[in-house]
Amino acid sequence: MYPSSIGPLSPPTKFNTLKEVRAPFEWLFSYTNRRKLTQVSKGDGRILVLVPGYGADQWSMRPLKKFLTAINYQVFDWGHGRNRGHVKGGTDLLAETVKKISKTHDNAVTVIGWSLGGVLAREVARLHPEFVEEVITMGTPLIGGPKYTVAADKYAKSMNINLDEYEAEIHAINSQGIKQPVTVIYSKSDGVVGWRASVDRYNEQACNIEVACSHLGMGVNSEVWKIIAEKLADSNDRAQIDNKP
Repeated sequence: MYPSSIGPLSPPTKFNTLKEVRAPFEWLFSYTNRRKLTQVSKGDGRILVLVPGYGADQWSMRPLKKFLTAINYQVFDWGHGRNRGHVKGGTDLLAETVKKISKTHDNAVTVIGWSLGGVLAREVARLHPEFVEEVITMGTPLIGGPKYTVAADKYAKSMNINLDEYEAEIHAINSQGIKQPVTVIYSKSDGVVGWRASVDRYNEQACNIEVACSHLGMGVNSEVWKIIAEKLADSNDRAQIDNKP
């Protein structure tokens, strides 16, 4: 079913899931991130929209928002409270936000999504490419929807879906591809999403980057922040080259 070289798909190991207990410590020490990253490139003031993961709200993205604001980006929350896990409804809500911000500022936006938030970001980019310049995902279950996550059975029950049928539906959607630049950040020690399901094999331009952290601490990890800053800076450089007469 899937593109070649994807490897065997499975939920995270129990050992990795147990290691998610480190997440509170990653959050505790995240206040030092900005001091570690003083040398990262400053932004060009472009617009970013942050999308939280399943069960989380905008406050989970607040440390990342403060960092990105400090390096000269205009950063917006997705604006719809807790991510309830309804992909279709969540996509519509995010699209509403992205369209409004894009039209107000007369510019396409970059959307950064954590976990399920990355699914919503990719869908909005696919459905509304005129409003989305770039997509960055962190620990996002790109393949199989919830099937290769620790919450698979619980999610399937709450949403009344068949995991195998939903996996096929997600594959059909992914196969349509995304035109924009895509950065995919994943961790082989992710204890919530099976890491192979977090790797993008559908889009040739996708840049898959491995980090070493928990799933629940990914959004406050200094390595992740540095990658995001570097990718945004690369995009700034490409835009300047493209705009030269």
